[in-house]
Amino acid sequence: MAVLFGGKSVEHEVSIISGVQAMLALDETKYDVIPVYITKANEFYTGDHLKDIAAYRDMPALVAAASRARFEVDGSRTYLVSGEAGLLKKQMRRLVDVAMPVVHGTNVEDGALQGYLETLNLPYCGPDVLSSAICMDKYVMKIMLQHGGFPVLPGLRLSASDDAVASVENAFAYPVIVKPVNLGSSVGIGKAANAAELRDCVETALSFARYAVVEPAVVALREINCSVLGDASDAVASECEEPVMHDAILSYQDKYGSGGKAGPKAGVGAKGMASAQRQIPAPVTPEQREHIRTLAVDAFRYLGCAGVSRVDFLMDANTGDIWINELNTIPGSLSFYLWEAVDMSYDKLLDRLIEIALKRAREAADITYAFDSNILANVSLGTKH
Repeated sequence: MAVLFGGKSVEHEVSIISGVQAMLALDETKYDVIPVYITKANEFYTGDHLKDIAAYRDMPALVAAASRARFEVDGSRTYLVSGEAGLLKKQMRRLVDVAMPVVHGTNVEDGALQGYLETLNLPYCGPDVLSSAICMDKYVMKIMLQHGGFPVLPGLRLSASDDAVASVENAFAYPVIVKPVNLGSSVGIGKAANAAELRDCVETALSFARYAVVEPAVVALREINCSVLGDASDAVASECEEPVMHDAILSYQDKYGSGGKAGPKAGVGAKGMASAQRQIPAPVTPEQREHIRTLAVDAFRYLGCAGVSRVDFLMDANTGDIWINELNTIPGSLSFYLWEAVDMSYDKLLDRLIEIALKRAREAADITYAFDSNILANVSLGTKH
């Protein structure tokens, strides 16, 4: 099986950590684990040293020691081809039965990589193209959830040509939250309490994405997260967590910059989301816990997700009101720490992801994708003179 990580994304480094964590947790008595590192230039590399997080301290040396790779379809099989062919060079061709994308952000988690894997006829873990695209776009996801009757905050989508201040002030009172439409890991997110701050926040958000999303801020904010594992027909919820915030918004530093445990075989220092400070279980009432877990599963299934996702919620500490903030279809560290809290080990979580991927492939095999006809037999487009 191929584990894909990295990619042309601002969350590239986080994906490396998550990918290495996953490779170290996979049971190599069951799986032949093939690392596939995607550079920021969308080049594919492979090599056993890519399983060692320490190797990434010197990126030029890491790439120089790796082999360029590409996927190749041969009938009903897919291979990873690496190395160069030649008189004194050897090319390696390895059969790949399933792919596990452990990727975060635009160009990889948004359906682009999933679409590529579809063209390779390669079963893959995680959400399909459509659910990946919907959940990556915060505004589209908000509209979808709102249409489905789920609790979400109202929002506006702005581009560089819009009058941000007029649009926002006509819709909301300050303070407001401004986000790039399609990024994760808290990159580019800001809070604005007046028009000047709003302009700055929108400019920052639009430096990372074509659109910005603005929504009213929850002043007495608590963030509660819950992971979901399964597919649209069968899904279960993990334990809930409350991340510890050091500012008004949970920052990139809060998520990835602190110390803490790193999960299975973590002596290499791969910490990722497991390093963030959090309370597990979240300090909520039993009724709130079950409400959040039920909403998480229902939203996951409604949006057609598969694999493991993390559903992030906003809670008003004063009123107890709860809103869905977003769904992370391939969460940092695959949220393994939330599953350990309900007695599911990381290796068993990964086993389940692979089972779900193969189940989807079996179901897809029963769908007709071709229609026999003789339409080309009588087509004439003329001759160009």
